[in-house]
Amino acid sequence: MPQPQTATPPIEYQGIAGDVLLQYFERIEHLEEEKVAIADDIKSVFLDAKSNGFDVKTMREILKFRKMERAALDEQETMIHLYREAIGMH
Repeated sequence: MPQPQTATPPIEYQGIAGDVLLQYFERIEHLEEEKVAIADDIKSVFLDAKSNGFDVKTMREILKFRKMERAALDEQETMIHLYREAIGMH
C-alpha cells in the first residue's frame, strides 16, 4: 500500500503538533499493513489445515473457546447442554 504524501511539511496548528500527529498516522498505517499480512498468514494456515482434512469451522469454534476463561467456557458449555436438552436435542 503506497504511503500518502502530505502536501506540505507538518506544522503546529492551533496547538496541534502536526509532526507528532503525522507519526501516529504513520504508525497506524504500518500496523494496518501488518494486520493484513497476518490475516493472510492465518488464512493460509486454515487452508493448509483444510487440505489436510480438518474442519475449519470447528477449528474456529475451538479457537474461540481457547481464548475464554475456564469458568466462562464451563458456563457456556453448561448453557448449551441445558438448551439442547430443553429443545429435545439429546
